[in-house]
Amino acid sequence: MALEPRPIAFVLASTRHGTMIVNRFDYASYDDQRFGVGHRLLTYGFYEPGEAAMVSRLLNARRKHFGDGVVVLDIGANIGVFTLEWSKHMAGWGQVVAFEAQEKIFHALCGNVAINNCFNARTVFAAVTNEPGTMRIPVPDYCSPASFGSLELRPTAQPEDIGQPIHYDDQHTMKVATVSIDAMIFGRLDLLKIDVEGMELEVLDGARQSIERHHPIMVIERIKTDETSLRRILAGADYRTFNSGMNIVAIHSGDPTLENVRQGPALPE
Repeated sequence: MALEPRPIAFVLASTRHGTMIVNRFDYASYDDQRFGVGHRLLTYGFYEPGEAAMVSRLLNARRKHFGDGVVVLDIGANIGVFTLEWSKHMAGWGQVVAFEAQEKIFHALCGNVAINNCFNARTVFAAVTNEPGTMRIPVPDYCSPASFGSLELRPTAQPEDIGQPIHYDDQHTMKVATVSIDAMIFGRLDLLKIDVEGMELEVLDGARQSIERHHPIMVIERIKTDETSLRRILAGADYRTFNSGMNIVAIHSGDPTLENVRQGPALPE
């Protein structure tokens, strides 16, 4: 009896972040250059170690000023590089809650958390928006090349070419839960990492009460959002902002962690 072909997309890789489940098709090409989280991991063995280390220093400062029990939200966690780095770094004194909306990517995230024994990390299969409910998101072909972490959950006027056509009709999408940070009612929040491919303002809108209550540090990707509106919202909430690569790092004016940034190289140049 002949066997039907069964393509293999997800593989185990030994990386600097630990053993990880990685999609070998996680890449797109632009001007003869490849990009994608999976491509970086399988080619170099690591992904954005400078960003992970920068946030770890900020978490150390939060622990110094506010004590153990540090809580980080990794919003748009992908397969969990930063979730692994920060949960390992905070073993015994902090935890990470990781959100991912792509089902197949979420499965890899859960496997990576488990295989690295990150018992202080929790995963949530949902899209983070401004209100609880549901939404339909595209389902790409995970056995064909694409930068899956670049997938935009909502259609945009100028969508990024992630390496394969993306459709938003019912036939090519699936329904997923949506959550807001305010609705989850966290008892403590120390840092929000928000990387949601253009939905950053929506996430912030659903976290207004939590931000006002906890004044967490925020690391927000700015390349696909309205940066002017983003900076206006942060300034209105009395946050000081710093550029860090593709991100804006925002620290509340009343957070003593701000002094660590002013006095030392907590942020990369």
